[in-house]
Amino acid sequence: MIARTFLLAAALVASTAANAHEPRKGPNGGTLVDAGDHHVELVAAGNEVRVYVSDAADEPLPSDDFKGTAILLIGGKPARVPLAPAGAFLSGPLETPAEGPVKGAVQLTASDGKTAQAKFD
Repeated sequence: MIARTFLLAAALVASTAANAHEPRKGPNGGTLVDAGDHHVELVAAGNEVRVYVSDAADEPLPSDDFKGTAILLIGGKPARVPLAPAGAFLSGPLETPAEGPVKGAVQLTASDGKTAQAKFD
């Protein structure tokens, strides 16, 4: 299972667009990166990870238009976190508490079936 998780994480990292903007601080205090036609902000706080999705103009998009999975390194160990809509963001539980920037990848699927990946390192 761990090997499969690492393979998925590697595939997500490899598929990130080469011409993406540099990671930057997002409006919710997390790291903001490009993911296809969207911007994705990852915020880890305590036992929860939040993912905010916005359009290319940084206008927030409804979370119920997306589902996703985050594969993160928490305390040096991989964590696969299913993400579900939770108001203005997607949310998922962390077994090990985390604060601040975390490394990993997020894969999103929009309601139209299109997918996007965001890399955080």
